[in-house]
Parts: sequence; C-alpha cells; structure tokens
Amino acid sequence: MVAQTRTANTTQKKLSFNEKLVGKNLGTDALLKKLKALHTELSELDQETVDVNSLSSVRTQLIHTSLLLHKERGVKAYVACCLSDILRLYAPDAPYTVTELRDIFQFFFRQLSAGLKSTESTYYNEYFHLLESLSVVKSVVLVCDLPNAEELMIEVFRDFFALVRRDLAKKIELFISDILIALIDECQSLPSEVLEVIMAQFMDKNARMDQPAYRLAVQICNTTADKLQRHVCQYFTDIIITNSRDLQSESDFEEIRTAHELVKQLARSCPSLLHSVIPQLEEELRVEEVQVRIIVTQTLGEMFGDKGGADLIRKYPSTWSVWLMRKGDKAAPVRLKLVESAKGLVLNLPEHRETIEDILRLKLLDPDDKVRAAVCKVYSQLDYETVLHHVSTSQLRAVAGRGMDKKHTVRVEALNAIGKLYALAYPEIENGDPSAIEHFSWIPGQVFHIANVALESKPAAEQVIADHILPLPSLSNVASTSTSKNNEVDEAAWMDRLLNVMQYLDDTAINAMLSMSGVKVNRPTAYEHFLQACIQNNGGVIDENEEVVKQKLCNIIRHLSKHFPDPHKATEDLQTFAKANENRLYKLLKTCMDLQSDLKSIVKASNEFLRRVEQSHESILSTMSIFLRRCTLRILNQSSISPLLKRLQKPSSSSIASVITKHAHQLLTYVSKHCPALYKAHVGELTKAIADEKNTMVVELGMQALAAVVRTDESLASFDKRTLDRVTRYALGDNARVVKFASRLLASLKGCNEQCIDVIESVAQRLPDAEPQVLVAHTALLVQMARFRPEAFEHRSDDIMAFLVKKLLLAPSLDDDEDMDVDNDWVHDDDVPPVLRARIQALKVCRNRCLTHASSPNAIDIATPALKMFATLIQHSGSFKVDAPDSPSVKSRMRLQAAISLLHLSTVEAYATMINPHFIWLAITVQDPCYHVRMIFLTKLISLLSPRKLPPRFNTIPFLTVLDPEDDVRNRAMAYVSFVNRTLPPAARVEYLEVIFIRLLHLLAHHPDFSIDHENLQDMAKYVEFYLDQITSSENISLLYHLAMKAKTVRDAESHTYSEHLYALSELAQELIKARAQARSWALQSFPGKVKLPSDIFRSLPNPEAAAKILKTVYLPQETIEWLAEAAKPRKTAATTAAKEKRREAREARDRRSPPGAKRKASRPRVNGTAKRAKPSARWNSDQSETAESSLDLEDHSEAEFPPSERHTSPKTSKSGLSEEDSDKEAISAREDTSKAGRGGRKARMRAKVNAFSIPGTAVGPHVQPYFRQRSVNRSKGAQCDRRDPSRIHNPASR
Repeated sequence: MVAQTRTANTTQKKLSFNEKLVGKNLGTDALLKKLKALHTELSELDQETVDVNSLSSVRTQLIHTSLLLHKERGVKAYVACCLSDILRLYAPDAPYTVTELRDIFQFFFRQLSAGLKSTESTYYNEYFHLLESLSVVKSVVLVCDLPNAEELMIEVFRDFFALVRRDLAKKIELFISDILIALIDECQSLPSEVLEVIMAQFMDKNARMDQPAYRLAVQICNTTADKLQRHVCQYFTDIIITNSRDLQSESDFEEIRTAHELVKQLARSCPSLLHSVIPQLEEELRVEEVQVRIIVTQTLGEMFGDKGGADLIRKYPSTWSVWLMRKGDKAAPVRLKLVESAKGLVLNLPEHRETIEDILRLKLLDPDDKVRAAVCKVYSQLDYETVLHHVSTSQLRAVAGRGMDKKHTVRVEALNAIGKLYALAYPEIENGDPSAIEHFSWIPGQVFHIANVALESKPAAEQVIADHILPLPSLSNVASTSTSKNNEVDEAAWMDRLLNVMQYLDDTAINAMLSMSGVKVNRPTAYEHFLQACIQNNGGVIDENEEVVKQKLCNIIRHLSKHFPDPHKATEDLQTFAKANENRLYKLLKTCMDLQSDLKSIVKASNEFLRRVEQSHESILSTMSIFLRRCTLRILNQSSISPLLKRLQKPSSSSIASVITKHAHQLLTYVSKHCPALYKAHVGELTKAIADEKNTMVVELGMQALAAVVRTDESLASFDKRTLDRVTRYALGDNARVVKFASRLLASLKGCNEQCIDVIESVAQRLPDAEPQVLVAHTALLVQMARFRPEAFEHRSDDIMAFLVKKLLLAPSLDDDEDMDVDNDWVHDDDVPPVLRARIQALKVCRNRCLTHASSPNAIDIATPALKMFATLIQHSGSFKVDAPDSPSVKSRMRLQAAISLLHLSTVEAYATMINPHFIWLAITVQDPCYHVRMIFLTKLISLLSPRKLPPRFNTIPFLTVLDPEDDVRNRAMAYVSFVNRTLPPAARVEYLEVIFIRLLHLLAHHPDFSIDHENLQDMAKYVEFYLDQITSSENISLLYHLAMKAKTVRDAESHTYSEHLYALSELAQELIKARAQARSWALQSFPGKVKLPSDIFRSLPNPEAAAKILKTVYLPQETIEWLAEAAKPRKTAATTAAKEKRREAREARDRRSPPGAKRKASRPRVNGTAKRAKPSARWNSDQSETAESSLDLEDHSEAEFPPSERHTSPKTSKSGLSEEDSDKEAISAREDTSKAGRGGRKARMRAKVNAFSIPGTAVGPHVQPYFRQRSVNRSKGAQCDRRDPSRIHNPASR
C-alpha cells in the first residue's frame, strides 16, 4: 500500500508500548524482547487510525546510536523494522530531520545488504519485512529530498544490484525493483554513476533474462524509459565525444565499440530507451572516420536483424534507408559489415525480402572479394525453412555463380553455401516435395558444371560434392569389428542418393560426375604410382638405385601437385608424407585405392587415415584430404554393383522409376566400359542376370559386363555349357545390342573358337535373305568378330565383305529415304533406320578388319580398299557417287562414320602414311555443315589426341573451329588445347603444339575455300590468330616466327598454286606474330636452333635464284598489307579525340592569358630527367625476309595489357590482337564490345572470343561469318536444318 493522509474523524488508536529501549543496565536479550514486542504492535497499527503523538517516545529512542550501532544483528534488524513502521505510520510526513533520515536510510540499506544474502539467515523475515515496507509504502522516496541524495542513491543502486545477483526469492527481486524505480521517478536529477550501474548490467557477457541483475535492469529501464531516454542519450554522446578526439590506433576505438555494444543490448530488451540514440547512430553513418562507420554499420545491422528489427524500421525509416546506403560505401570493411549482418535480416524481416535480396545480389559482384565471400557465407548459415520460404531460386543461382569467382575464398564460400543447403534439403527432395525439388534439386548439377568448366574451381567443387552432395556414410553408421554382420553400411541408401541426385542432372553434369568418379582412369593411377614410390623411397633409406628412386618420386610429386589448389604447398606436403614413411598409412591408402574394396572398408580406411594424419602431421592434412578424395572410388565402387542390378531387375512403370532405371543402366554401362574390374566379385550375379530373357535391358547389360570382365581377367572366363549355349543363342538373335555384347563375350572366351566359326558360318548364310532388323543384328556380330576373333571371321571373310560392300554399302538407300525428312541433315540414334544402321555397322567391320590385321604382312592389301572407300565417302559428303540420291541425314551419318574410322586407322603408323594424302579432307570434317558431325568428330578426335595415339599433325584440326557458330564446339577445342598446353612436358609441347604451326599454315593453304583475295585472307588471319592466342608465349614466339619465315624457303609438294597460297600465309603469319610481339613487348630474336620441315608436304626449291625471287616477291594483296598496317596502329576513339581537342583549346587559352615570353610549366615531370619516347620498332636479323622488312612498319605505344600467363583466360582487348593500348584511359571500340560480352555470361564471352579474332574492317554479325564461304552450316543442334540459299551449299566434287 502507499502512504495515505489520515482523517480527523476516525477514532485514533494509541501505542500501548511504553518501555525504555535505551539504558545502561539493559541486556541484549531484554532489549530484543522489547523490540520484538514493539515491532509486533507497530506492524498491527493502521496508518489512518493511529495516534502519532503516542509514537513520539519510541520514535526518538529508535534512532539512538546505541541501537543503530548495536553489535547484535537481531537488535539492528528489529530496530530497522520498527523505523520502517514509524515512517509508514507518519506518512506522508517524516518525523525526523534531514540528518536523521540520512542516517536511517543508510542504516536500512546496510541491514538489507547484510541480511538478505541467504534465506537461512536468523532474522531473514525481519529483513524481508523491511524491504517490503520500503517497496509498498514508498518511504524510500524521501531519499531524493536529502542533501546527499545522489551519493545515497549511488550506494543504494550498487548495493541492490550486487545483492540481486544472488539467487533470491522472486518477491525480493520485485521489491528491489519497486524501490529503485521509485527512486528514479522521484529524483530531481539522475546521477551519472547510477546510470552507469544500470548500463553495466547490459554489458555483462552473461547478460540474459535468466540473470537476476540483468532482469532487474531491464525492468527498471522499461518502467522508467520516459525519464531515462535523455540520460541514456547523453551517456552515449559523452562516450562518443570523449573517445573521438584522438583516434589513431585500434585501442582508441574500444570505448566506442563498447558503447555500441551497449546500444545493441538495449535495443534487444529496452528499445524505448533509444528514442534519441537511433538518430544519433544515423548521423554516425555519415562521418568520415571509417572505423566509426564500421562500428555503427555493424551495430545497426544487428539491431535491424534482431527479432524487434521490424518495429525499429517502422519507427526509424530514415535510419534504415541511410544504413542501406552503406552498401555503396567507399570503404570495403563498411560494406562487409553490412553484408555480415544480413543473416538476421533474412531471418527476421520477411516483409523486406526483396530489398535485402537486391542488396545481396549487388554485393555478390562487389569489387572486394571479402564482401563477395561474406554474401555467400550468409546463405550458408541459413536454415532450410528460411531459404525455402524467404530466399528466391534466382538468388541461390546467383550465389552458385560465384563458384566460378576469380578468388579462391569466394569460390569456397559460394560452393559450401549451396552444398550445405542441398544437404539440408535432400530428405525433402528424396520424399518428392515439389517445393524442395524446385528450389534445391538443381544445385548438384550446377556444382558439377562449375567443376567441369572452371579448372580453378574444381578442388572446391570436389570438396562440396564429397561433404554435402554425395557423402560417404558417416562413421557412426559403420559397424565395428566386434558387432554382428547385421550392422552393415546401408549400401542401398548410399546408392539411392546417387540415383536421386542424377534425376536432376543434365547430360553435361552427368558426364562431369562420371569423370569425377575416378572410374575412367588409366591404371595404375598416378596416386598408386606415388604410393609405390613412397614405399620404394622408404623414408630416404634406399639400398640400391637411390638416385633413380628419388627422381621417380620427385617426378610423380611434380605431376600430382599441378592439379592441387596450391602446387607449392602440395609438393612440400607430399614430400613430408613420403619422408614420414608410416606403413599403416600406406596400408590404409592401399585399401582406399583397391578396386575390390567395398564401401564399408573404404569408409573405415578413409576415416582412420585422416585421423592418423591429423594426429601426426596436421600441417599436411588439407593436401592429403584432397589426395585421399581423388584416389578413392567414393561415387562408384564395388559396392555399387548389386544395388544397381537390383534396380534394373525390378522395373517400374512410373516416370520417376524409369528415369532412375535409366541412370542405373548408364552407371553400369560406364563401369563396363572403363573399369570392369569392379564386376570381379559379381560374376555370379551377372551370370544369373543374363538368364532372365524377358528383361532385355538386364540381359544386354549383363552381357556387356561379362564381356568386359572376361577381357580384363581371363581367369574368370569359365562358364558351364548351359550358359555358353545361352550366349551363343543371344549372338544369333535379332536384338542388335544384345547380339553385340553376346558376340563380344563369345569372341573373348578361351576355347570357343568352334562356336565362333559356327556363328560366322550361320550369319554368312543368313545375310542375303535377312530382314533389315536382323541385318542390323548380324552386322553388329560381324563388327565384334572382325575385331576380337579375326581367325573365325576370315573363314568367310570373302563372302561377308562382298555382301557388305556390294549389296549393302553400294546399294541405294531409297527405302530409308522414304521414311526420313529430306530437309533434315541429321537423324538421332533412336530414329536411325535399320538399313542405315546396318550400313554404318558395315563400315565398322571394314575398319575393325584393318585394325586387326595391322601387324600382319598383308595389312596394306586389306586396308587399301577400305581406306579408299572411307576417303571417297568424305570427299563426296557421305556418298560413294557425286550424284547419289541419298538423303542429307544418311550422308551425314555415313561421312561421320568414315571420318571416325580414318581417325582410328591413323593410330596405326602404316595406315597413317596412307591416309596422309587425304588428311585435308579429314581435317575439314570439323567444319562440316552439320553440327552433330562436327561435335562428334571433334569429341572422338580429342579422345584419341589426349593419350597421344594420333600423329602430332592431327593437333592442327582443333584450331579450325574458330569460326564455328556454336559455342560448345569452340569451347571443346579450346579446352583441349589449353589442357595439353598446360600439362604436356616441354619437349612434347614443342612437338605436338609448336612445330605443327607450319603444318597449320600448310593445311590452311590447301583449304578448299582458300584464295588470295583480301576478304578470304581476313578469314585466314582468324585461324592464325586463334592459334597464336592459345599457344604463343614470350618463350616460343621466336620459334613460331622462324617457322612462318621458313614457309617461304620451300615449295608445296603438290602444285605451284598451293605454294603461292603457302607464301601468302607465311607473310600473313609473320606480320601477325610481329604485331603480337610488339603489342606485348616481347623480344623477337632469331631462333637459335634448327627445325626440320616435314618432307611429306614440302619440297626443296630448285635453285637459289628461285629462292631469292620468292623472298623478294610480296604475295599478299596491297589491300591486305594496308589493312594489317592499319590494324597494327593504336586506334583512337571519338572520346580520345574530343579529350585531346579540349586540352588543345585549354592550352591555347593559357597561351592567350600568358604574357609574352612567359615560360609554361611542363605538363608532367620527366622520368630520370628525360622525356619518355615511343619504343622503336624491333629489328630483324638473319632469318628476316625482304617481305618482312618492307611490308609493315609497326610502332608500339604501350606495354601489353595482359601478361602471358593470362593468355587463356583474359578477354581479347582488340579485334585483331595486333595492337593493344593501356596508356590511354579510353578503350578502343573492340575492347568495349569484348568487355560487354564478358559481362554478359559465358555465351556472350564466347561470341566476344570470336569477335576478338576479327580484324578491323571485317563484318562479324550475329552469325559470325559463313562457316565456309561456300558451305551451308546448320547452326541449330535440333532436328531443324538451317535452310540457306541452295546456291551456297558446298559440293565437294565441284572443287
């Protein structure tokens, strides 16, 4: 109750206690008895009915010093209670003087501080009564009228906050709160120390609502907010002003940072206190001091991102707007703090989602990599539900796009973010939740695309795939050795995850995933070689061949380290691992690499390996983690086979199940092709599978797998008679796919020669009368037998070859043409008619027969007709006759198969020599009008070039793709060239990439579309520029220039016309190389070595006079020479001209203002006391031709814009690459076009890449150039043909 005024009409009640409380002979016990009686009577008196005059005696005695300072706690406790009752009964007037009241309240607070520490205290009830009286009666407000009120208030607040930290009763906490609130409400001015005591509770590290002191402070602040607002604002201002006078070191900002931490705490629990503080924070966002902006940006960001952030934004919209403007702050750390606080914004401000997303999307492109990485990290910290409902798919795709960022930290954060989100969403995706599928199912595909496209992103992508997308089962799921066999790894669930992921991958992503699986590698792998080298090295203790062993280890480490994110660290870490020489680690690695290790063994070995490395060699853990991940079959291994086979054996009619079945079949087929050893433990399962004749898919796959296993390990080739008869029956069936693999299996089995002969005899007899579908099956069998059982095939080879050539290949295909679209130049695999399929198989028979007899004495006799047939098909665009009525799609298929056959045959040295005269026709297949022909041919070419199975001259073919209208064809060629240029040893690089430059010039000279006219030479320049862009460097440019000059010292082996073509290209290449060297400030010196030109395509000149005449003759048209000279000069833009004109006018104005004879200051200081001069043209020495001396006078005005190391990744800065200028601030127009394309995405960048090869003066529109000037090119990848003017369709026979 509160103090009330007494009424005069009420019957007054007097105090009956009249004993003495102060006296010399009064004992403690007697005194306690009297005080207790007095306290009892006073507590029962009512304020309204008491006669205060009767209280005068005890009132005076109670404040006697003998009582207030009595040594007995009980006496003081009862005295305090009695005094509190006296103040209650006298209220609202206090019956004491100011001095007495001061002593009384000091006495009260001392008793409370000492007596309320524990409920076990002897006089706890009396202290509780005292506290309750002060709280209810509010007599404590009398403190505010005392002279030393501020000191007493400070003491009260300190004591009470110290007291409340103990575990007190809830009522005591409430009473204390009421007392302190009353003091603040009634005080005239609040002491700063009191405010500091309150604020200190918010700065405690353990400040939370379950802490009594914090809870008390929150209660006080919220109740007295109106009065405390001004004081809090002043408190905050004083801290800022005091600490902002001399800000130099980090420690100077500590107080400011502490003050802002306080504001954050107040915003969480007492936001009403900050009414005047928030506008002050808004002003701080505009100050010049960067550290202050950093602190306040972080503070406001966390406040807006807290649970009450929405209310804060509604109350202070201008502060929110100014804070958002910090996204463009000039200081990157300020932008970073804004981004780091975005997690709370996304979680707690759904109504501002679009604004937040726009800012974060903008900051994903921030110039500072730390800001970009922070944006990505924000999304990695969000939970599944938040991302699903409050983050758009487009935003997640933008984050994923940073996986190709140029900075490693950004790539890692971006890929980790989307990887973690996918791991959170996977259970819902697996359950078929449409929202989860739409929002997250694309993530694995994007990660695989990034790993496939960006080499620098591959390690981070691999890590994310291993950790989040396709993780191995955790150790907790793996049974220990002591448990029963029932506790095994759930292989089916592990495999189901892979199949579920594959549901949403496109073909490119699936190929990238398969490539990353480690299934398709040459074995033993480089990792196995490293392990063996470590064992031989034996920690450096080597018994014999010490140098050889050490050199081998160093070579392997050098090779492996190239593919790590940090090659230098990888080299050191691998050396450290080898020196450690720990046999247990070697054994664990062997287990992980072993093809026969199951999933459980791999998981156990991997975990133990990483644990041991971390314990003994923590510094190399990151490198060895990558090593382990790459050498282990984590995606597909021996444990994958059974679950995949079961998937195929239980087909379902649902669309999802059919997709999963398709992918299971794809995985098993991939294993059959590239790592059949994984089937070794499953031969019995496969044998059982082929017995299910109703399931054609399983039979086909089982046959393919068994054939692959048998060819890998002949010891497994043991089948019973029943199985062998079944295989023979399948080989004579009408299902071409089953026949193909059954015949391959039969041909691979030992001791089955008679069965193979019988099969050949049977097929040879059936061929003339076979139906088209059966004919396809029979030719499929002949393909396999010709390759793997040539002795059986040769029993009836004459009859078979006669039928295939005369009755099948040379026969008109009118039946097929009736069912095919004559306007379409391609037919997809599933739609290929049976007769066309049989004809293609016949070509393969011819090819395989040649390959099988490559080492036999009659190889040339067998191969000559086949090679002539393949060459004819290429030269006649897929027909054996010029005027054959075959449909375009038939021709495309036939010439593609002929070209691929010639590629395969070129791997044999004897055949390669025979194919050499037809090399030009074979090479320009990569420029075929049909997209599918170009793409498939290039893919097959690269697959044979990568292991260096083909002669070096075939490396010229990828450079013919520069004008291809489709990005992916050019990209495939560029990726191959870039890869081999980076990975080949120096000597091999010279042979396979550099010396072939002369062959590229020869190839271009023989190009069917070549002519010595200006327009055509512009096209030829693009080919040369493309080659130079990919291959040239400061180290090899002299060699390339030497080769270009040497082209004018020989003649073509065929005709004088081609010689003139070659000389024109020689001059063109020389000028382009000189311009490139000048633009990049490369020294173009005489090549010191000797290069032997290929004798198969060149002949020596007849005499010195002819050689001199050729050197003096200029073969390039004058228009081309002028065009090259113009292209080599620095190009001025309109903006540059305008700027120079403006400077000239300003100079003239200064001259007019200057007095006669006055000296002008230099426009800029000189360097080394001498004005800079343009670099003189390079001088050419011994190998320079007269044409090279006179054709161009190039002048370089700047250094190269891009260093040589960036030649594969930097966008072109000029159309021709002949000159580059970075001293001028305005870029030339070609550079502007290219830079715009670079910002437009991958497609636009590739278009810019083509434009970069365009020399000024050429027209490069949306269709680039006609791919061949006389050829029609199908630009689309689909079934529709690019219909152009029939007069422009190239007819090879007309050349």
